[in-house]
Amino acid sequence: MAKLVVLTEGFAGRSYDLKGEKTTIGRVEDNAFQIPEPSVSSHHCEIQFRGADCMVRDLDSTNGTFINGERVKEAALKPGQVLQLGGIQLRFEDEKGAAAKPKQVVESTHPGVKLSSLEPGAKPANLPTDALFRKKSNKINLAFTVAGIVLGVIVVGLLLWAIIRAG
Repeated sequence: MAKLVVLTEGFAGRSYDLKGEKTTIGRVEDNAFQIPEPSVSSHHCEIQFRGADCMVRDLDSTNGTFINGERVKEAALKPGQVLQLGGIQLRFEDEKGAAAKPKQVVESTHPGVKLSSLEPGAKPANLPTDALFRKKSNKINLAFTVAGIVLGVIVVGLLLWAIIRAG
């Protein structure tokens, strides 16, 4: 049976058996595999088996879905490859691939950042500032804000007009 094994410190050793055709992964409880970590989106990605292929599809996550350090929107996941969701790394294993490939030691929580180079409270120099916890643009909120301001100006104008006419 295929499974995902969490490699990231604090979650290391935790695994999830991929049962069924589709598995959703994310931070909230309604996912098949819940990873309660802030850099993982509420509905981060889904894994779907298509014949013998295991496909990963990003669900418009904030911090992206990566396979072996390369950002993907949708891609095949092979045994032994490392899947990264935000700051969480998972190794994909199946009954054939897990036995054939030696266990890989992962020393980073983000591509290019080694855990050994971090001191408590220190920020790594080579970590992109926009890589984690990016805020998605939200055009609907902007539209409502502009509409509210315009409506407010109209109401104030009508009140002033009514006061001037009455006086």
